[in-house]
Amino acid sequence: MKSIAALQERVTPWPAGLQPSDEELDAIEAEMPVISAEVELLDVRIALMDRVPNELDERRFRRAVHQVLEARRTFAAATKQAPGGAA
Repeated sequence: MKSIAALQERVTPWPAGLQPSDEELDAIEAEMPVISAEVELLDVRIALMDRVPNELDERRFRRAVHQVLEARRTFAAATKQAPGGAA
């Protein structure tokens, strides 16, 4: 029986163009509060898919929506004030 071996290196190095630049990482970091708030809202929506919402669920949903709106407003204000816009 013949042994099968890879003809190429096991780990292929990433080309330099595939790594995010420092500017892209800074933009992601600046937008992280919005991303986190949207993830929380998604978690609430998923939790409410399989049950009838009670009063606490409705509060949690409203709070999550409010957090998303607040995070977006803060991010928009910060990018408006930043020279050249961060996004």
